[in-house]
Amino acid sequence: MTADSLQQAADSLAGAPVVLAVTGAGISAESGIPTFRGSGGLWNGFRAEELATPQAFAANPDRVWSWYRWRQQLCAQSNPNEAHHALVTLEQRCPDFLLATQNVDGLHPRAGSRALIELHGCIDKSRCTKCGQVRELALEGDPIPHCPECGAMARPHILWFGETYWPGIIEDAVAHAQRAHVAIVIGTSGRVWPPIAIALKAQECGATLIEINPERSELTEHADIWLQGSASEWLPALVSASS
Repeated sequence: MTADSLQQAADSLAGAPVVLAVTGAGISAESGIPTFRGSGGLWNGFRAEELATPQAFAANPDRVWSWYRWRQQLCAQSNPNEAHHALVTLEQRCPDFLLATQNVDGLHPRAGSRALIELHGCIDKSRCTKCGQVRELALEGDPIPHCPECGAMARPHILWFGETYWPGIIEDAVAHAQRAHVAIVIGTSGRVWPPIAIALKAQECGATLIEINPERSELTEHADIWLQGSASEWLPALVSASS
């Protein structure tokens, strides 16, 4: 990344009244959150793709909950990094800001993000399988939580493979994207849709599309500006330079 690229991105962001940010696993990898998909995502011989499905939960809810409890503990041991905090700073100064994250680790809300859509749910929440109530999930609790209202078994409040997004989630993000002057995509491979489609929609509607990533992604060729480097280094630099 060159100083010219940073200045160009900062000039686009400075004073932008409507900003969209989209984050992926890369921003949390710098906090020590491991990847749970692919060959490195094994847990007791299972891959994430084999556990994060409605079918897996129906067949063995105890095993699925054991995996999510393990993940919840790992996430709780990690802390938001400088990139998470930079997004909070940007939210506080931008008149109309939205952060749409693919991550479920809960680091954005812990950092202080409030204008936030957790597209795929959150590791710290459960959802009743009967009445649908979403509740905070305590670290120390029943191995398989049950709803205090109706007594039914709860499931992790996570969007699983094969499921559709919850009503209004994508619509709210797209509505913001259509008004955005700048869209910043941070730490994503560009392979997860529709989150990346939301950023591209912003660009289609006139927003400057900025990507922050250490390596090229499937989004890089579409980005107006690519800031090549770690999110924890370059996102704070971008926010500072655009103030």
